[in-house]
Amino acid sequence: MANLSDSVKRLLIGRALPTEDLRETLLPKRLALPVFASDPLSSVAYATQEILLVLTLGGLAYLHLAKWAAAAVVALMAVVVLSYRQVVQAYPSGGGSYEVVSTNLGPSAGLVVAASLLVDYVMTVAVSVAAGVDNVISAVPSLHGQRTLLAVLFVAVLATVNLRGLRESGRAFAVPTYLFAGGVLVMCATGLFRAAVGDAPVAESAAHGIRPVPGDSGLTGFALFLLALRAFTSGCTALTGVEAISNGVPAFRRPKPRNAAITLSVMGLIAITMFTGVTALALVADVHITQDTCRLTGVGGDCAGTPQRTVVAQLAAATFGGDHSFGFYFVQAVTALVLVLAANTAFNGFPLLSSILARHRYLPRQLHTRGDRLAFSNGIVALALVAAVLLWAYHASVTSLIHLYILGVFTSFTLSQTGMVRHWNRELRNLTASVRTNEPGKASGPDAAALRRRHHTARAVNAVGASITGVVLVVVLFTKFLEGAYLAVLAAVLLWLMMRGIRRHYDSTSDELAVADPSEEAVLPSRVRAVVLISRLHKPALRALAYARASHPDTLEVVTVAVDRDEAKQLRAQWDSARIATPLKTLASPYREVTRPIVEYVRSIRRESPRDVINVFIPQYVVGRWWENLLHNKSALWLKSRLLLVPGVMVTAVPWHLTSSRRRPARPPGRAPGSFRRGEPAVRPQGRVPVPDDVDEGHEPDEKGG
Repeated sequence: MANLSDSVKRLLIGRALPTEDLRETLLPKRLALPVFASDPLSSVAYATQEILLVLTLGGLAYLHLAKWAAAAVVALMAVVVLSYRQVVQAYPSGGGSYEVVSTNLGPSAGLVVAASLLVDYVMTVAVSVAAGVDNVISAVPSLHGQRTLLAVLFVAVLATVNLRGLRESGRAFAVPTYLFAGGVLVMCATGLFRAAVGDAPVAESAAHGIRPVPGDSGLTGFALFLLALRAFTSGCTALTGVEAISNGVPAFRRPKPRNAAITLSVMGLIAITMFTGVTALALVADVHITQDTCRLTGVGGDCAGTPQRTVVAQLAAATFGGDHSFGFYFVQAVTALVLVLAANTAFNGFPLLSSILARHRYLPRQLHTRGDRLAFSNGIVALALVAAVLLWAYHASVTSLIHLYILGVFTSFTLSQTGMVRHWNRELRNLTASVRTNEPGKASGPDAAALRRRHHTARAVNAVGASITGVVLVVVLFTKFLEGAYLAVLAAVLLWLMMRGIRRHYDSTSDELAVADPSEEAVLPSRVRAVVLISRLHKPALRALAYARASHPDTLEVVTVAVDRDEAKQLRAQWDSARIATPLKTLASPYREVTRPIVEYVRSIRRESPRDVINVFIPQYVVGRWWENLLHNKSALWLKSRLLLVPGVMVTAVPWHLTSSRRRPARPPGRAPGSFRRGEPAVRPQGRVPVPDDVDEGHEPDEKGG
């Protein structure tokens, strides 16, 4: 079974890589872009749709506000991209928002960002995969009933590809990402060109009206402003994943900060262009979309069972001449593919951030360990499992999942840019102090003035970004809290508390294990008392006794538990006839237990001699076939785990390897399986020891007899 599982693992993941190959896994810019920017690039496939869905709550009267909401989203995206360029340059170690906030606003605020980002990465996988499934269903409606299964399978495939390493995932996802960007840009250019020459494409939903939701029609004044603000915040889903590059700087080739900043700028330029083009084309084609298809007027048949096509699907059909054209299927295919692959941004950001948190002792240390392919495998698997459960619970519905989304993003944006404002304030103070003291090696005169202007400009950019993202955060929290965002808030709070608890545990453990005076800690125990546990008189038991004698303890005794009185009497008779010098002690077990009598006996020894160390030897044998493990109980493992909880007790497992466990079955003539080599201590009884032919496992009876 071990060989089979290892073969499957190698087939799926590939051969293990040595640590020295870590440099070979670093990404050039052309591969880093699809790896870290697939999420923000793919967000344009549904960001425009989210704006339209909000505005059509009041019917068609408010669709003219879409262009203003989109313009605000574009301006905010530009500010956020500029801000994260500064983060990449100032904090290139890969902590991103977490490092910025921890350094400038304190560890507690940094944990707020970390918890928000971890939740957001999970939501990125769930929403991206669900949106990709939506586009698959738009092209093949018969798959509607398999939505959840498709989503979970996509998550499994993504996790497998990412377990193969960064370069492998970059190569696998580069072509679809570039094809998607090219397809959407060609669609927008074609559609807008047709509109410019008087042949504007018309969406399939343009002929339908939309019935307003009761209470959302005829809005004026502040109510209309709130609706527009809500549309803007919904469109801000286009900003998701922007921070991933700042978290992944260590994955870039040298010079890391420069390459990461260039990639971030290219990503921002492409995303803004695509989002602007899709929004403009949607308004030109007169797309009418709503969450409830039954609100559309003039729709025949079963409106509840026939979901509307996505905005991108409607635009592709209108631009390229119908839903049977090559252009339509191409755009739908690459859109569905890239929306699924957009989750790859999270599959790179989540493990990197969790590894940093694990290094800072806020998450389990296993998350900081690289796997066979030098990826943070434990983080990848954890993300895949949580995202799959979320998709299953919400039936892979984008509408249901989107309410839990973007809250963590804007928490990170707001706090990180606030932290950057404080960073620039500190830099300005340091610059002023160095100029006053004429500190050598520091900027002075005209250079200092130019540097001060750059710092002031950077601070202004971050201050504007912090203000706008703070407003978006408040609006998102206000408008989406009762619709499901409270679950994201609750998850982030619980994660924050958990990380604080983990850090307290690691700190207390470090304090307890710290050595103040090595000479005091190296004091020898008063005595070492050895206890050998046996259930039968056979080779594993005799080997354990031999090892115990070889350790030269101050006292040595053999202990058995009388689970069955007849077997206990038989063992006593065999022991006496073998004339073994070590005494055999029998513990009563009226309730046919093994673990409890042994633990109580060891505790009684500790009470009598608290300064003694007790070494418990447990014989057990090792099998080589997976099905053989099913034939033997594992009570020895439970016994060891219980004994390790007793202070002053050490547990030594003495293995006996059966023939099936040995790689080389051939052995020298005259050597019995598991026999000692020359020079090893052995028990040499004076008479023949009756050993049963069917060797049982050392001291591994069932917990209740057997």
